[in-house]
Amino acid sequence: MNIIEFENVTKHYSGQTALHDFSLAVAEGERIVILGPSGCGKTTVLRLLAGFIPPDSGAIKIAGETVAADGRTLKEPERRNLGMVFQDLALWPHLTVKGNLEFGLKARGVPKAERENRICTILGLVQMEEYAGVRPANLSGGQQQRVALARALVLNPRALLMDEPLSSLDLELNIRLRKEILELHNNIGFTLLYVTHDHDEAFDIGTRIVIMKDGNIDMAGSVEESREYFERTGPNLC
Repeated sequence: MNIIEFENVTKHYSGQTALHDFSLAVAEGERIVILGPSGCGKTTVLRLLAGFIPPDSGAIKIAGETVAADGRTLKEPERRNLGMVFQDLALWPHLTVKGNLEFGLKARGVPKAERENRICTILGLVQMEEYAGVRPANLSGGQQQRVALARALVLNPRALLMDEPLSSLDLELNIRLRKEILELHNNIGFTLLYVTHDHDEAFDIGTRIVIMKDGNIDMAGSVEESREYFERTGPNLC
């Protein structure tokens, strides 16, 4: 079953085309990595799916339901049941780790007992249970990344969207968190759309790679097919 579908989606900013006739179907449980340089349209894909902006033309579907089409937003972001991890993480600085996770659950009216259970479970999975009462400023960069990931996953989203989430980390921590993302995926089985400009990160995380250039899909295929693509074209795309 396809959880996400883009059908001939085009988006312009100030007369410039950010995304052109973009079509992509994502099956439940897939790990899709959108790979490309700055300005190629990859973050626009996530922003459209999340509902932050509408498509100028084309349609976007989640679980078979059209949520946006031809300049219209048909389902607001908060009703799309998607988790988002931003590049800057966007953690609430005045809330503890537990408070950051609880915020969205309260907004959805999740009962207290269920909130406590979900928070305890997800903090255990990201190895942050002992930091439940700590505020983000007192955490390391890697710990903040884990909290941002936990905050998105605690809502049981239909899909998790991640926009360059590891780009600010040193290589050793970056590689460690790639492995943790894969372990979480194996444990929970969420659908993932992951944006990066880093080839190695893409090949480690994705089951399918979508390579973008100038608002278009240049190639979409397996990790092995993507490696072959770069062997043919050279490494300068990203």
